[in-house]
Amino acid sequence: MSIVQHVGKLASTAAIAVAMLATSGTAFSQEQVNVRFSWKLKGEYAAMYVAQEKGYYAKEGLTVRLGEGAGAPSALGALLQGQEDAVLLPAIFALTAISKGMPIKLISLYHPKTPIALISWPEKPVRVPKDLEGKVIATAIGETGTTYLDSFCKNNGVDCSKVEKVQVDAQSRVPLFVQHKVDVVSVYQTNDLPVLEEKQGSKFVVLEMDKNGLSVPGMALVSSDAIIAKKGDTLRKLLKAVGEGVVTMKKDPAEAANILVKYWPGHPSVSSVTTQVKNTADAIPAAAGHPVGWIDDKVIADALQLLKSTGEVDAPKPTDAYYTNGLLGAK
Repeated sequence: MSIVQHVGKLASTAAIAVAMLATSGTAFSQEQVNVRFSWKLKGEYAAMYVAQEKGYYAKEGLTVRLGEGAGAPSALGALLQGQEDAVLLPAIFALTAISKGMPIKLISLYHPKTPIALISWPEKPVRVPKDLEGKVIATAIGETGTTYLDSFCKNNGVDCSKVEKVQVDAQSRVPLFVQHKVDVVSVYQTNDLPVLEEKQGSKFVVLEMDKNGLSVPGMALVSSDAIIAKKGDTLRKLLKAVGEGVVTMKKDPAEAANILVKYWPGHPSVSSVTTQVKNTADAIPAAAGHPVGWIDDKVIADALQLLKSTGEVDAPKPTDAYYTNGLLGAK
């Protein structure tokens, strides 16, 4: 081997070694981030898995662990105990918790209006809010759609005293509706509705509450004040990656659904999941001049008034106590 060849071989070997060190350094520099959902897997969470599958977290130097939950209270409890860095849950629960002194904040809001619907049977349809009068509706404590039914009625000129409310446990609401023992039930279009319609083999009459005056902030990422102060840059990277996941999901809900079901044992049909994902994507607005997840102060102010009107909050704090856009960066 000539000196030139030998030198060339050494240079090539050195280049490979540098590349390996760089790759190794990248791998070791990946920062672990724990994110908990407030509930079991559903179409709403697709963007989080799209970001995983497409490498958006890795690009930001993050290794993200995504975990199912068993309700907003337990998810928030884990957050405060430091077991999670962020939780994905309906924003309305976080607003209530902050009002009661919990040291947390919304760091992004994807659904300024939760896509909740009232569904009814064609033979007893509720096509417009006024049709609720004379109908029987299933309600449950803590169930979003009917918790704010009085406000919905007031906003739409409905005499709520003419609506018969049957209070049951949360798990019994839909079965009672399927058995025609109640006329109306509220459902999430991003979860229950597609699965229920496929299972029943029929289309229901759907009244979209969010498009008829009920503005309940929904899907949001929340972190604690302590974690925001300590790991703000990490959360900033997380939000950037999730934002990319949202954009990709909105472009192709079917692909996002196929990614999600890879991580979802016992998932509903891919068709139902695709509808869940599409409904989730459609409810995420494109905020002109702002990044995905931007929080509008008026959305928070209106939600606090809603909580006050139902007695869930006595005296709301200033709106800036509830959220920060500081981790989202410029668009």
